Amino acid sequence: MPYLDIAALALFLVFWLFYEPLLPRVMRSRQSLNDHMVSIRLGWMHTLVGRSTRFIDSQLLGHTIHSASFFGSANMIVIAALAGFMFGGEASWARLNEVEFLRPGPTWLLEFKLALMLLTLARGMLDFVWGIRQLNYCLAAIGAVPDDVDPEARDRWAETLSAMLNPALKTFSRGVRAYYFTLAAACWFFGPLALAIASIGAVLLLGWRQTRSPSARAIAELDSLVQETTLRGK
Repeated sequence: MPYLDIAALALFLVFWLFYEPLLPRVMRSRQSLNDHMVSIRLGWMHTLVGRSTRFIDSQLLGHTIHSASFFGSANMIVIAALAGFMFGGEASWARLNEVEFLRPGPTWLLEFKLALMLLTLARGMLDFVWGIRQLNYCLAAIGAVPDDVDPEARDRWAETLSAMLNPALKTFSRGVRAYYFTLAAACWFFGPLALAIASIGAVLLLGWRQTRSPSARAIAELDSLVQETTLRGK
């Protein structure tokens, strides 16, 4: 493999596999949207434990499970399409080589590029599957909350439920993030420079959405409101 392709691939792998520990460096010590959501979910669980009717909470989690199932199904369709092309024989490679603005290269390199996309999608699919399982555990946990929780035990219930919910949604987010890196991997067909630029662009876009987007600013404000409300309720 050419050295430029190796360097671009190494950059992609670092960003893809180590995105979460790299994110604080990209954010320059700013709290991310995900950090604020951890606090907001804890406030949600405090509210959940304090009320006797929890139908709306189970509905919200059920909607999230439905969303994860949809993304997982779409992921499977794309994996099947890529696998079909990859194992479609010489006709598939011939059609790809006819595209003038691509830089496909030799067949073994084409297979490697497609394999990278498949691997990225496969990891995302596994995240969706594991996220759905964890969300089902959360539904069971909500069903186990007594109607009248002792006020002294509410914090413990809320913290335990939040400790179950946050990893589940973090896994779901990782599955969605796989689409960003799959698109970056697809840019390799335009050459190693395109792969490197797309990898950097994916991380910068994700970092911007986590810290400086309008949603991130609104969620930071919401986090402050939730914390104030929770403190007043104690």
